[in-house]
Amino acid sequence: MVTTAKSQTLEEFLQHPETKPASEFINGEVSQKPMPQGEHSRLQWKMCEAVNQVSEAQKIACAFPELRCTFGGASIVPDVAVFRWERIPRTESGKVANRFNLHPDWAIEILSPDQSQTKVLGNLLHCSEQGTELGWLLYPAEESILVVFADQRVQLLSGDRSLPILSGIPLSLTVKQVFSWLKL
Repeated sequence: MVTTAKSQTLEEFLQHPETKPASEFINGEVSQKPMPQGEHSRLQWKMCEAVNQVSEAQKIACAFPELRCTFGGASIVPDVAVFRWERIPRTESGKVANRFNLHPDWAIEILSPDQSQTKVLGNLLHCSEQGTELGWLLYPAEESILVVFADQRVQLLSGDRSLPILSGIPLSLTVKQVFSWLKL
C-alpha cells in the first residue's frame, strides 16, 4: 500500500514508530513493504549468511537483513544491506550503531509476489545515485537477477551466469546457485 505524504518530511517520518513490516520514505511518499513469505525469507537469510561467512571474520564487510538506511532524502529498508567494514557506524564503545544514516555499499532486494518492481528498482536506483556500488533485484518467480551497477547501468542475469559481487568480498555465485537455496 502506498500512502502519499505531501506534507510529511523525512524528519517527521523518522519520528513515527516503526511498522511491521517496515515502511519506507522515498520521493515524499511513505509505503509499507509487503510481509515476507517463505521464499523471500529463505533467500534473505542465505544471502546474509553467504556474505558474512566469507567477509565478517576478515573484517571486510557485513550483511544486515532489513536494516533501515537513511540517506539522500530517503529512508529505505533493503532486504539485505551490505556495508564495507570501515563504513559500519559504531558507538563510542565500538558496538554497531542503531542508526545507519548512510547508503549501503551493496543493496539487495527480493521481489515479493504483490510488490511493485518499479518501486523496488527505484529504490535501488536511488541507492546508486547516492553512492551504492552494487544493487541486486532478485526475481524468484523467474529465477533471474537484475543487477544495478554504480553508473546505473543494469543487466539481467539468469541460469549459470556469474553474478558481480562487491569488490573485496571473496564470494563467487551464479544466479542458479542463489535460487538453489530455495530447495530443501
